[in-house]
Amino acid sequence: MIEVIEQINAVRRRVGRRTLDPGEAHSVIISQVYPAPIDDVWDACTNPTRIPRWFLPVTGDLKPGGQYQIEGNASGTIEHCDPPREFTATWEFGGQTSWIEVRLSSEPAGGTRLELEHIADPGTPWAEFGPGAVGVGWDMALIGLVLHLTSGQPVDPQAAAAWVTSGPGQEFIALSSRRWRDADVAAGTDETAAQAAADRTLAAYTGSGS
Repeated sequence: MIEVIEQINAVRRRVGRRTLDPGEAHSVIISQVYPAPIDDVWDACTNPTRIPRWFLPVTGDLKPGGQYQIEGNASGTIEHCDPPREFTATWEFGGQTSWIEVRLSSEPAGGTRLELEHIADPGTPWAEFGPGAVGVGWDMALIGLVLHLTSGQPVDPQAAAAWVTSGPGQEFIALSSRRWRDADVAAGTDETAAQAAADRTLAAYTGSGS
């Protein structure tokens, strides 16, 4: 499906801090460069007929103030949209509200960098699982996007689901969890606490620890 080490190394991962009305929040920042022009990447991320080709079906009114629903996943409100550069939205899932910001920029050497920031209140599952709680999931979503943008074809959902439980898929999840642990430590989290959170994340995604 994809070269595991190559994809792991192609992605940048950072852990940040943001200030919300209730107080300080954590953020996961993930980015990758895609071999496609900015308008094409924007369309892949915002066109409801195209999003299911690499992610999940989405319904709703995809414009500022509109509501969206991702099939079997999050819902929310589109808060801001500036084509083809950025959009922001709430991310409502499991009784918790967080926020996503998607930013696109053209790379000097060609292609487009997509940067996604997922902002969460520290009282959410972050306290137990750390940045990997959402970071691993976004890592896997970016696989679908790179496969779609490089081939021009839809990703087969059944093949993608089978890959996740395969040896390479499990290796990818483990490596992603480790990289988010490293990003957590680089942001100032105690190494023992970061490792414990990463172990819980890995167990949640794979049913095993590291």
